[in-house]
Amino acid sequence: MVDVHPLDALGEPVRRRLVELIGAAERPAGELATAVGAEFGISQPAVSRHLRVLREAGLVVSRPRGTVRLYTVRPDALDEVGRWTASVVRAWSPRLDALGTEVARGRRATAPAADDVASGTASATHEEDA
Repeated sequence: MVDVHPLDALGEPVRRRLVELIGAAERPAGELATAVGAEFGISQPAVSRHLRVLREAGLVVSRPRGTVRLYTVRPDALDEVGRWTASVVRAWSPRLDALGTEVARGRRATAPAADDVASGTASATHEEDA
């Protein structure tokens, strides 16, 4: 078994889609292969390999039911991904807010005043700049 980090596993669009489908309800492997195969144009063996990566990453578990394998999301694994994502958002949120403030200030500073627009002086000023 290969040690796969959950975020590495979720970096692939097919695997993200599988987690979305499985997250909605427990699903049989065949149903997943049909849905994802049609959506991404991949074969059943390719879907099986993606499911194996998700199992190895600890994001999903499977259990046999007769000849069918049923897949379920491991909520604790997704919680871990969510905690990591939240920590990144917390770290960047103040910086992005500050950037948004500076962009808004810049727009206000370069926007022509309403009186200038009404009198036509704003367009004359901009024409001189051009």
